[in-house]
Amino acid sequence: MTRLAISRAGRRSEPGGFDRRLIAPMILGSILNPINSSMLAVALVPIGRWFHASPAGTAWLVTGLYLATAVGQPVIGRLVDIFGPRPLYLTGTALVGAAGLLGVLAPTLGVLIVSRVLLGIGTSAAYPASMFLLRAEADRTGMRSPSGILAALSISNQVIAVIGPTLGGLLIGVGGWHLIFAVNVPLSAACLVLGARRLPRRATAARRGEGLDVLGMALFAGALTAFMAFLMNPAWGRWWLLLLAACAGACFAVRELRVPQPFLDLRVLGGNPPLLATYGRQWLAYTTSYAFMYGFPQWLQESRSLTPSAAGLLLLPMSATAIAVTALTGRRAEVRGKLVVGAAAQIAGCAVLLTAGSGSPMWLLVLIGVFVGVSQGLNGLANQNALYAQADPARMGSSSGLLRTFGYLGALSASAANAGFYRQGATTAGLHHLSLLLLGVSVLLLGGTLADRSLRRVGRSATS
Repeated sequence: MTRLAISRAGRRSEPGGFDRRLIAPMILGSILNPINSSMLAVALVPIGRWFHASPAGTAWLVTGLYLATAVGQPVIGRLVDIFGPRPLYLTGTALVGAAGLLGVLAPTLGVLIVSRVLLGIGTSAAYPASMFLLRAEADRTGMRSPSGILAALSISNQVIAVIGPTLGGLLIGVGGWHLIFAVNVPLSAACLVLGARRLPRRATAARRGEGLDVLGMALFAGALTAFMAFLMNPAWGRWWLLLLAACAGACFAVRELRVPQPFLDLRVLGGNPPLLATYGRQWLAYTTSYAFMYGFPQWLQESRSLTPSAAGLLLLPMSATAIAVTALTGRRAEVRGKLVVGAAAQIAGCAVLLTAGSGSPMWLLVLIGVFVGVSQGLNGLANQNALYAQADPARMGSSSGLLRTFGYLGALSASAANAGFYRQGATTAGLHHLSLLLLGVSVLLLGGTLADRSLRRVGRSATS
């Protein structure tokens, strides 16, 4: 593992200590994606009314961001591994500001979807850059598992993800849905200032001999795009998308096994079953999390006739629970117990969601949010810690990017489920059908966690 070079942009912390000047740009950059993901949860209905679009049409606002991010995270993560975090961080956060401005001025739903795609690409840079910096600093300082820094990174993302619907509802109440795009402009500017002043100009030794596997990246993007395009509207008449995804995926696998410097080293990945299991858990956990985050507020607004602001406020207990759970457990590096409790909480939340109806008391709706908050507070943090222990340090950028890709695959799966069950609007019947699907996903998550014996070792001998 290469060592972190001293930046000419500023001074390093005392030898042996983590350079805390890096924490602010790491956290601020990494929250750009969750804030854009979560605020939209309460904006889909007003955006649909503004452009006279159905829920299936506005679902592409979710899909556009997550498809771009699912492809962009490992691609940009690999670029971080090769060229270092600074140039990718600055380019990505600049794109976020431009995309936010485009969203504010969007004259049609199509242009708004384009802005979400650009947001997905731009927000793909900060998290792999942050994980790369974290690994480099841990190597320099000798921290075996910097669980405190990992917890801070996770807590900040969790906080933003869970308060996003409430914040989005308040912004919509003040100035309409346009404000949830406008907020990206000052956030982007802050990231650019902090990144330019604090990120090291070179955080990796020269690795010019490593070629950039552009064809591998293109095949990966093609396979994933075709698969998710089918998932958004599964029908026999669209079978060719699955065939295209399979062909591109097969070509991708053949290439990655033959080239000396692959985009994704499938040999290393295939020889690391614990890491593959972590990716699978991420997919399952985020399918439930995002389906609730987008499906529940829509139901509250259309079937319970709540305003976007009221729907966002009703999710505050979920926010508080997730923040409290993450803060209380964040410094513990062990992951198995967190995942077991998180999966069990998901099962409980989905089971109670099956009983929700137009006449349900508010305390029951709050209870559902509390269960979901527990699972959100535990699952993301635990999978992040597991990846840190399981991934190849030399590929930390691409490995962490791939973790988020599987999270966004969950988000895309959730978006497809919401679009499918809400074809006639966010009805109570649609909510119950969605809940049954999520209950099955949550049971599968719990079963997979209990069966994974490798989790018992993660974090046992690590020190903060």
